[in-house]
Amino acid sequence: MISFVAAGSQRFCSSSLVLGPRPTSASRPKTRRAREARAAVVEARPPPAPARVTRPAVRDANLIVGGDRTEDLQAEVRAMARAVNASVYSPEDLAVQYGSRPIKVLRRTLEILTAAGSFGLKLFLDKRNGVFDQKKRKRAAELRRIFTRLGPTFVKLGQGLSTRPDICPPEYLEELAELQDALPTFPDAEAFSCIERELGLSLDSIFSSISPSPIAAASLGQVYKAQLTYSGQTVAVKVQRPGIEEAIGLDFYLIRGLGFFINKYVDIITSDVVALIDEFARRVYQELNYVQEGQNARRFKKLYADREDILVPDIFWDYTSSKVLTMDWVDGVKLNEQDAIERQGLKVLDLVNTGIQCSLRQLLEYGYFHADPHPGNLLATPEGKLAFLDFGMMSETPEEARFAIIGHVVHMVNRDYEAMARDYYDLDFLSRDVDVSPIVPALRNFFDDALNYTVSELNFKTLVNGLGAVFYQYPFNVPAYYALILRSLTVLEGLALYADPNFKVLAASYPYFAKRLLTDPNPYLRDALIELLFKDGRFRWNRLENLLVQGRKDRDFSANDALQPVLKLLLGPDGEELRILVIKEAVRITEAVVIGTVVDTYNSIPNVVRALIFSGNLTGPLTVNDSEIESLMALRDQVFRIWGLLRSSEDFDPALLQPILQVLQQPEARSLGERVIGGITQRLAARLLQQVLRAPTTVSTSIS
Repeated sequence: MISFVAAGSQRFCSSSLVLGPRPTSASRPKTRRAREARAAVVEARPPPAPARVTRPAVRDANLIVGGDRTEDLQAEVRAMARAVNASVYSPEDLAVQYGSRPIKVLRRTLEILTAAGSFGLKLFLDKRNGVFDQKKRKRAAELRRIFTRLGPTFVKLGQGLSTRPDICPPEYLEELAELQDALPTFPDAEAFSCIERELGLSLDSIFSSISPSPIAAASLGQVYKAQLTYSGQTVAVKVQRPGIEEAIGLDFYLIRGLGFFINKYVDIITSDVVALIDEFARRVYQELNYVQEGQNARRFKKLYADREDILVPDIFWDYTSSKVLTMDWVDGVKLNEQDAIERQGLKVLDLVNTGIQCSLRQLLEYGYFHADPHPGNLLATPEGKLAFLDFGMMSETPEEARFAIIGHVVHMVNRDYEAMARDYYDLDFLSRDVDVSPIVPALRNFFDDALNYTVSELNFKTLVNGLGAVFYQYPFNVPAYYALILRSLTVLEGLALYADPNFKVLAASYPYFAKRLLTDPNPYLRDALIELLFKDGRFRWNRLENLLVQGRKDRDFSANDALQPVLKLLLGPDGEELRILVIKEAVRITEAVVIGTVVDTYNSIPNVVRALIFSGNLTGPLTVNDSEIESLMALRDQVFRIWGLLRSSEDFDPALLQPILQVLQQPEARSLGERVIGGITQRLAARLLQQVLRAPTTVSTSIS
């Protein structure tokens, strides 16, 4: 017999669905009567036969082995079979379906045009009265409210537009990012009937208890808290809103027609609007298939939940279909509820940093990432873990783009705006036939001002808004993956700013970039590292020191990994150009160490002995002026600090130098060493010759 348990605290949920006020009996009399009748029916049923209850597979996907793995796969296959008829976005099918229903189409068209027409008229009047720019913020807020009134499709559309800086001005991006999925709940009796119909089981054979009303509700569905009959485990059950496919299909049919109109007549928008609508519609339709969402969650868990501070709920495949999703229940607090988090003894900044590091791994390591990164999808658990929820919308970063993004950061740090502009080809922002030369001045104007701060001081939101302004002015077509990850990091920075107004997401991200540059053997990143460290034939030791200082802050940093790829690159068949630079720098370092040692020795000698030994010529046998000595001493000290950073790394072991010694036995390494020694000998001989030929009247100076 099933019992209906009261819903718990609203801030504890395992869905990103926005929590709204609990429905009251006054506001939902028919629904309540239906629910009570439904409960009576359930209680009157005889207990189900045990054979009907499918034994759940082992829950933790990371621990599934042997027979358990087979059982879990079989359960997933059964869930896929239940979702075989799930809807897939097809513009052609929508055209056939609604082309023969003119009245329905006309009614919805008038509803949309009325809302859009009144908004467009206001924009026209603003433009005519010369207050268009002044009222951008007000109009953006109005558009957000219009999307909310028009229903689920437009809520999703607005959220999608909030990640498109190439389409919307910054004011609209900010307002649309605040769109929430809060819509009225649908009757519980319909939800319970959907569960039974989809799973082919009676409600009481699946759950021993279930909340009598939704814990959370959103545009596509609503969530209940329940307890499994078989195991007693607490689960979240997401049930899809009835008729949602029909509503979304009709809206996308109409919106796509509008897209054709915009492509043909609106010149200010340079992107292919129909292609953007199709891409977005496919993502929304994927959200309608809860089996696909479950598979997304499993993949995400496998890639990123290996960290002890990341939690991803697992899926109960036997109780999942295209319209019903059953997953682990997660107790937690939304990441934007700072006071509630701190009452649990947790720190928001620690959780945000965890989210940033996970987002960077999603974007730049595996390329598979969460595409709906609003605060409701991130929970702080009582154990201090960051829980990711709602995997309906996922996206992927192409492998080439992952490396190009890191290279783009290097070009930004170097203020190489020509290279930054060319990066947009690799990032697929621009077609190869677009001339980037007009874009360079716009990048220079923005970044020269922004980079007056150090990278760690640069506000990420300022950076995104500045880039968005550039994207909006020029023929950029920003890929969805890039726009979504920018939004993700912006959301995380916004959450952190409540706890610390001085927080900078770039400062928190920089250790990850430094670690990847120092340790990743990918040729693209190795070239980016060389570009960062060498300029005009000189090695920038301050850059290397900064990379090591920042890279050590990343818990995955390895001194061994930082050494070996560089050596392989240096001694490889394509490393001659780099070897020439290294030879020059090795000569400088050796000279700095030698002269530094001479200076230290000289300064340790008493003044009386100095006068007797050097006979008033305090610079000794090598011609060095004070400024040169200061420069060489600074170089020596910096090299020693860098060596100290490597030695002090947690994983440093003298044994890691053994491979280096083996590498140095190779002919290329011996040749390199001989060239370095030859350069040092020539440099010191030149200094000695300068001393011999120096005029005797030269005035000596003290270097103490």
